[in-house]
Parts: sequence; C-alpha cells; structure tokens
Amino acid sequence: MEEHILVNELYKHENQEITGFYLAAEKELREGKGGQYLRLKLQDRSGQVTANVWKDAAKAAAEFDVGDVVKIHAQVVNFKGQIQLSISRLRFADKSEYEISHFVARSPFNPDLLAERFWGFVDKVENEYLNKLLHNIFDDKDFFARYLVAPAAKGWHHNYMSGLIEHSIAVASICEFVSSQYPVSLDLMLTGALLHDVGKVIEYNDKTSIDFTDAGRLLGHLTISDQITVESASKIPGFPEDILLNLRHMILSHHGEYEKASVRLPQTLEAVLLHHCDNLDAQAAGVAQLLAASPPDAVWSEYDKLNNRYYRIVSI
Repeated sequence: MEEHILVNELYKHENQEITGFYLAAEKELREGKGGQYLRLKLQDRSGQVTANVWKDAAKAAAEFDVGDVVKIHAQVVNFKGQIQLSISRLRFADKSEYEISHFVARSPFNPDLLAERFWGFVDKVENEYLNKLLHNIFDDKDFFARYLVAPAAKGWHHNYMSGLIEHSIAVASICEFVSSQYPVSLDLMLTGALLHDVGKVIEYNDKTSIDFTDAGRLLGHLTISDQITVESASKIPGFPEDILLNLRHMILSHHGEYEKASVRLPQTLEAVLLHHCDNLDAQAAGVAQLLAASPPDAVWSEYDKLNNRYYRIVSI
C-alpha cells in the first residue's frame, strides 16, 4: 500500500507530482474559460484541499460519488498563497486499496475526556427537573454513543467526529462564565448549551463524508432538538411548564436571526446569551480551522465563503 501524504503536509510537495488516495467531500462541474472543469474538495483526517480536473471533467465526475475515495495523480500547486491540486488522472478506489482511518477527521480531544467533561456539566445542573431531563436523554447508552461521535456541522466548524460534544462543552463553558456576569439562571444556561444542538445526532449521517439526512434537510436540528426535549420532559412527572417553555425558546432561537434559520428571535436574556455563546464558539472554531489548514508560510487564509472574507495569520 502506498504511503499516504496528509493534506496538511501537501505544502512540502509544492510543484511536485503526487499519487494518492483521498475522500471526495465535494464535487461540482463548473464552466470556465476553456470549457467545463471539475472542482473538488478532497479530504483526509488532517483536513481538506481544493482540487481541479481540467480535462474530460464530465467523464471524471461520472466515475465516483461524493463520499467515495478516489485515487488521483496530481501536481501540487500554490494558487494565491493556497495549496491546491491539479489532477491529471482520477479513478474510483476500491475499499481493499486504502485504510478508511486515513479519511475520517476526528476531534483532537480524547472521546473519554470529552465524555467526562460533558457529564461534569450535567452534574452542575442543580434543578431537579433539568438534571433529570439531561439524564433521561443521555443515559440512553446507544444515543450517547452516537452523540459522542457526531459532527457539529457539515462544512464550517467542528465538522469532524466528536465535533458535536466538543462544541457543546465549549458553549457550556462560555455559558458558565456569562452566568456569573449577568442575572440569568445557570441551570437553564447549562441545559440549553448541552441540548441546543442535540438534534444534530439525527440531522447528519454517520458516514465518512458528512451530509444531511432526510430529517435533517426537512426539519433541521433546531426542530429536532426541540422535539427530543419535549418528548423527554413529558416522561418526567410534574415537569414545570414555565421551565420547559423557556428552555424550548432557547433551543428554537439560538441561531439568532430568521435569515440564519432561527425558528424565533431570542426574547429572553438566557436566549440572547446562548445565541452569542454558541456563535462565538462556532465562528472562532471555524476561523481557527481555516487558519490551521494554511501552509506554514502563508500570510492569509483561504477565502471564507460563508463570511465573505480572508483572515490574516497573526504571528507574534
């Protein structure tokens, strides 16, 4: 089996020809000045790289699907300070040809450590109903096993295995801090942090290439998270309606704006703070991932299409 060159080490092979196996995370036929070309996002466990097929693009695109591993022969090029691949040959790769572990990106944190930190936040929730709610949901061993490995996003922040629990812990940590600064319920803030994205267990598939499930596309994780919360609360005798109403509002409004698929606008201080805590971690982690994917001598990051900007790499 050929030695695998990690995406984050491709810069060492600039202007060289390489041959290797990579997972096709995205593919798109585009129209260029010279006709059609195929734009790809290839990935392994270390990150993603943009790649282009300039000749016989339609034929190459028909050879594989998103989520497949392909074998390529390509030149490593530097385009506007970013490493890319110019592919001359490409074919579908059989599972016998590669190690799947090469292509599954994971959280840099040990899953056992993430689980320990997660349950530490559950233990900090003193309200008996909210604590029971969290246990009702996460004591389900099969569900927690899925939660532990689920990604937090498809393409921006924490888009790797165990990204969801890593993100939720980070949001809980920020919520714990802001609860000491503003007159809010720490129990509600922590519970909202741990449950706001719980529906992503169902929203995304469990394949090597992250994509939406049918429920994820049709319902979205805000609605699914709300449904999980309501169904679990209904199994707890005497669960206070006001607490459930406030928690549901936090979940359904945490995207902050209707334009960003929020079901409602935040209308309690807890909901406002959860939105900003969630967005702080999501945006900071997304930018950090983009910067980390840059070559060591880069001054600017790759273009961030989501936020319409480049980021300068600060080194002091």
